[in-house]
Amino acid sequence: MLRSINKVIKVMIASDVALLTGFGFITPIFAIFITQKITAGDTIAAAEIAGFTMGIYWGIKSIFQIPFGQYLDKVRGERDDLWFVVIGNVLAALAVLGYIFSYLPWHIYLFQGIYSLGMAMNIPGWCAIFTRHIDKGKEAFEWSTRSTIIGIGAAVSGAFGGVIATKFGFNFLFIGVALFALISALLPFLIYKDIAPKNHTTPLALKAKGFQEPYLPKG
Repeated sequence: MLRSINKVIKVMIASDVALLTGFGFITPIFAIFITQKITAGDTIAAAEIAGFTMGIYWGIKSIFQIPFGQYLDKVRGERDDLWFVVIGNVLAALAVLGYIFSYLPWHIYLFQGIYSLGMAMNIPGWCAIFTRHIDKGKEAFEWSTRSTIIGIGAAVSGAFGGVIATKFGFNFLFIGVALFALISALLPFLIYKDIAPKNHTTPLALKAKGFQEPYLPKG
């Protein structure tokens, strides 16, 4: 069944899986990192910082996500969507590396903000490409395939993140997560020639399949 999925969708799923699997290593144990390195064992303070980081993430992502999406809708072609995915994932990688050098709460807030901005760029760009190239008649299958593979990756990374941090330390873990994020940023270049440039409105892969312009969510 997976062979029936077109190349663009496969690559976009792989990029998302790499990114979310990588962050799955640290999400369950991030509060422990804060307790050990930022608050010197003060679990109450660590809980407060962890709460603020979540607020920063959802706040910044929510503020910028819609304007970014509106911008991408106005620009013809898909290369801009791809670059938003790439830059967003690179920002996520830089944010994780920044945790290595963090020792004050505002350091965590700063890098969390960078990560949030990256995800605010990633999501509109990723969804735009995925929506246009999804195989007609297989929408439910391909969305569920993405969700399933991401779930498996998150299950594995969540289970082993604490083990890796215990045996090798948080710095080693953060470097590994950053590598996952960088891989997720590089994968979209595999489909750079398969998506529509600025002077086209219809994705090249869809034209080859005979899809018409009205099927697309944006021009």
